Amino acid sequence: MHIHGGGQRAFLGEVKLLVAHGYAALSVNWGGSGTGKAPFNTPEGAQPDDPNPDWGSVDPSQLNVQGYNTMLPGPKQLFEDHEDPRNNNWYLLTLGCRRGLTFLEQQPEVDAQRLGVHGFSMGGNLTMYVAGTDDRVKAAVPGVGGQGWRWQPHQFLGGVAQQEQVKGDLEVFKRTLSFESYAPNIKSPVLHRSGTNDFHGWMDDVYRTNALIPNQPTRYCWSPHLNHRLIPEVAVAMPLWFDHYLKGGPALPQTPTSELKLQTADHIPQLRVTPDKKSLPIARVDIYYSVDSDPRARFWRSAEVMREGDAFIAKLPLHTLDLPLFTFANVYYTLLKPKSLAQLRGESASIREVCISSLLHSADPLKLREAKVAATTTVSPVIDDFSHGLRDWYKLNAGNLTHQETWTRKITDPMYRSPDGAKLELTLKMPKTNHLTFVVRQNEWRNYRGQRATFTCERETQGSDAVQTIILAPTEFISDTGPLKS
Repeated sequence: MHIHGGGQRAFLGEVKLLVAHGYAALSVNWGGSGTGKAPFNTPEGAQPDDPNPDWGSVDPSQLNVQGYNTMLPGPKQLFEDHEDPRNNNWYLLTLGCRRGLTFLEQQPEVDAQRLGVHGFSMGGNLTMYVAGTDDRVKAAVPGVGGQGWRWQPHQFLGGVAQQEQVKGDLEVFKRTLSFESYAPNIKSPVLHRSGTNDFHGWMDDVYRTNALIPNQPTRYCWSPHLNHRLIPEVAVAMPLWFDHYLKGGPALPQTPTSELKLQTADHIPQLRVTPDKKSLPIARVDIYYSVDSDPRARFWRSAEVMREGDAFIAKLPLHTLDLPLFTFANVYYTLLKPKSLAQLRGESASIREVCISSLLHSADPLKLREAKVAATTTVSPVIDDFSHGLRDWYKLNAGNLTHQETWTRKITDPMYRSPDGAKLELTLKMPKTNHLTFVVRQNEWRNYRGQRATFTCERETQGSDAVQTIILAPTEFISDTGPLKS
């Protein structure tokens, strides 16, 4: 059963994808309210007279947004006269999705003992709720959602942030609606797919939540640098997970063993990763580290990885001991047979690798100092020399030259800084005359540090076979509130 995300609808493409892999499939249109007031009410490909969810006197769809963080009474809630956890939209949506499982298990094509569920974003939330309340689920794949402690204030450098301001008794909300209270009740294997910088499923709390799932296999698949998107090597893990636990197919590799060593001979922290090599050939191992406590905004530095027998090791040089250290690894395995996800929008038709991520490791400044870690690298004004290509970047709308965007979070990392008065210099080759737009976002996800702002600078560049240098002053980057200051 597929559960769509917020502002979306039941997807025929998801059903076709699952059917192509040998499953009976249902995509639940939980966003439908029967009102016809929102574009996501009608399932993809539906005809005018086709049935659609009608929630009656209650409305847990996104036409009642306030219902997702409240337990208070109200005209669209289950109880209009008293506070109750069942007034929360997630309660009704979870029941609706469980009815979807009931529908599936009653079909003659379906083995009721082998039911799986997956969802994306708000559907990722519902995947955790359903798996935590329904023992019929035998495999679950939440995506970019479903992490606990959304009510908890998180202390970041520069301020405090949290995802939800709960309306009603917070202690009751924690016990009855927060995901960390559902994880201990999950009795099925869980694979979590997400982007390292996801705004909806904070990476650190995903690990905290899934660590509470008792006696069940768990895996993590992280798309580096991305927010609310998946790379193909992460996306493909979903059908492989179901193939193993629902159809007895080959198992995915185990979570790689990993160890963060702070006490080293050269006083440079080190991550040691030993992948599972029994199931699939290892294609490569990428090791990342960061000094940013905010999972949404942190830049993941790519470490230089060396192989030592069965292990992969990377040094994690730091420029300061005043910031925390975070690190994890992605292990890419070569699939014995390429897998197709062609029915999904934007996915490669032929995927040859699958990504399995390690656990997340961290150390605060006190731990770093106690271990006698040394600051061995220096701040640099060079953002990138591109000797590693676009390793530290990510593309949006890749291949569509009209709308293609190439981004990095590297300039949020304090290791990349220039003196006051510096300008941005870009050296490139551009054979054709082009119109370039440069965009800088300030305080994205960091409203605790100040107002969010977007600055843009546009340049016409003449085509040439020679190397060109473009120099941009901060004052050329303009926002609604004025130019960039530094």
